[in-house]
Amino acid sequence: MKKMVYTLLSLCSIVCAAGHLNAQTRLTPPIAFKLSQLPLRCIPVEFPNKTSHLSDGVGDAKLLPSELHPVFYGCLDWHSSVHGHWMLVRLLQEYPDLPDRDIIIKILNNSFQREKMEQEASYFGKYTASNTYERTYGWAWLLKLDEALAQGKDPQFHKWHEAMQPLTQKIVALWKAYLPKQTYPNRTGVHPNTAFGLAFAYDWAKSQKDEVFLKLIIGKAKDFYLNNADIPAYLEPDGSDFFSPSLMAADLMRRVLNQKEFNTWFSKYYSTRSIKRICEPPVVSDRSDYQTVHLDGLSFSRAWCMKAIAAQLYDTNPNQKLFKATADQFLNATLPQIFDGGYGGEHWLASFAIYALLESK
Repeated sequence: MKKMVYTLLSLCSIVCAAGHLNAQTRLTPPIAFKLSQLPLRCIPVEFPNKTSHLSDGVGDAKLLPSELHPVFYGCLDWHSSVHGHWMLVRLLQEYPDLPDRDIIIKILNNSFQREKMEQEASYFGKYTASNTYERTYGWAWLLKLDEALAQGKDPQFHKWHEAMQPLTQKIVALWKAYLPKQTYPNRTGVHPNTAFGLAFAYDWAKSQKDEVFLKLIIGKAKDFYLNNADIPAYLEPDGSDFFSPSLMAADLMRRVLNQKEFNTWFSKYYSTRSIKRICEPPVVSDRSDYQTVHLDGLSFSRAWCMKAIAAQLYDTNPNQKLFKATADQFLNATLPQIFDGGYGGEHWLASFAIYALLESK
């Protein structure tokens, strides 16, 4: 009965949110419960699956996704499983009395086992191209998951965090080795986007007080983006973007620069037509298309970038209010769509929604 009430309330909340574009969108327990159902349904589901595994021979070509990755094999691909786990961890932390709490804990207990994480870690470097596997999108979400577990107050989170360390430390070592060799940023609107990866890596390094990693990240961020001006965001988006390349870079720079430095940098970064363009809602023509539905993710990632950037802009900057209002419009318009597109959106979009609603305060 309690679960039915939560479901009805969550549906009502989502529908109501869509009808009030000027209201500030926020996460509520009913919406959290409704969204939590999506990763719970896909984390244990192995197929359909996109492994992105480059085989060395017949032997590993025949391995099932769960044999390659004993933890993160569901939700279509490795990175979506990782941020599905992150989402469940954060919802448990924010709403410990969710009706599906016991199911969430059962799923996470099954995943956060040290032996399994050691197997996950061993994949990187085991095969010809596996050192670059999920670089850097999956790496970023893995560190965001580790960061969330490290900040959990319940002993259960500490236990899970400890179990994750073989994989976490492997990813950190790979990233530290890669950054000095990365000559150019990737400015795409999909997985390899450099600014997104560096932003999440920055958060992890700062929270874990890893000064060596933090110094590398800040140095590369400034090398890649500090001299950027009049960025051509009026050309965004590409047809399957779930990131705004320009906003991702700005979201990174608001981390590595102080407020005065950031406002000076931002004043030269966007032209008026670029600002206008990134505030226009993405048109999603077919939510059953696994690539086109990425544009719903673009609304969520634009929203979290705009909210965080607005918090760093001076009150006298008109883009502060514009970004706040536009972020709410993106969230209100897109939140109800998560459940309308089938598995192509359901296996990952809830994580983007939760990050936009919960983390970009």
